[in-house]
Amino acid sequence: MIENFWLNAAWSVLPTILLFALFYVVLRAIFHIDRNERRVYSEIEAEERARRGLPAKPKPSTHS
Repeated sequence: MIENFWLNAAWSVLPTILLFALFYVVLRAIFHIDRNERRVYSEIEAEERARRGLPAKPKPSTHS
């Protein structure tokens, strides 16, 4: 029979929790990197447009 139910339950659930935490950290890092990359790209594009004397690129509408 099971000697310590709660300890066995914790050891059974722990790998799932750890994998979820790892998955969360990796996805959060990916989204953070993507957001920063898009921000830097738009800043570079705005600088190039200003240098060439082109009008600023209109921001996309957020309404559907």
